[in-house]
Amino acid sequence: MFEDLRKEIENCEILTDKNAIKARLKELLFEAVETPGKIGIAFSGGLDSSLMALIADKLGMDFTLYSVGLEESDDLKHARKLAAEMGWELKVKVVKLEDAEKIFREVIRITERSDIVTVGVGAVVYCVLEMAKEDGVKIVLGGLGSEEIFAGYQRHVDYGKKDYSRVNERLWDGLKDLEKRDLVRDEPLAKHFGIELKAPFLNEDLVKYAMQIDPKLKINDDHKKIILCEVAENLGLPKEFAWRKKKAAQYGSRLDRAILRLAHRKKFKFKKPYLQSLQ
Repeated sequence: MFEDLRKEIENCEILTDKNAIKARLKELLFEAVETPGKIGIAFSGGLDSSLMALIADKLGMDFTLYSVGLEESDDLKHARKLAAEMGWELKVKVVKLEDAEKIFREVIRITERSDIVTVGVGAVVYCVLEMAKEDGVKIVLGGLGSEEIFAGYQRHVDYGKKDYSRVNERLWDGLKDLEKRDLVRDEPLAKHFGIELKAPFLNEDLVKYAMQIDPKLKINDDHKKIILCEVAENLGLPKEFAWRKKKAAQYGSRLDRAILRLAHRKKFKFKKPYLQSLQ
């Protein structure tokens, strides 16, 4: 999939005009997010989900936000704060430790995978889709792909310190890994609930355009996804949320911590054998 997109733009020049880039990104993001009917948004209060919600609001879409985490999690704190500030409808699932193991078992059964990342992230996806199904929602938007096309990981910053010209090459590698890692996790979960899990950041036109942007507009020593943060802030997302530091779903929700606590409760020293025991 992504290799074909890469071939389409391999002879295109690198884009460096920041104002022109931001204007075009806004157009592409609006096109990618726009969806008819009632939708759900997997919402953490981070940059990607907050930007999708903001665009959905500006487009007048019928949407509900769904957030998941342990009560003390960062994601729930930020999601509640932003939703209240913006007047968005938010539904929350507070996962209690005694209920988490059942969710982990279901994720392992549905995905047929028991690795730590699949279960930690998959548990968040599972809970979001479960809430959406209860509301009769047929399409849920998620932020998958944003890190890969806008350079959202520390490794991208590290690549840039060595050679900025190779950053986009590494981003293409990340997109290929996404197919093998994230899509094989999310697709069976979506099928289980009969819901379409849509990833606006993987919209083909958006991917092709973003992958032509000069990496220096995406990362520096202090920040990642710079151009996307600036677009979000320009559209009206409060600065606190536009520039919120990235936390992976399993950490922001603290479900990774729940895995560890349950492992210790069952006398396992490490998370991996505990999860394998749930198969």
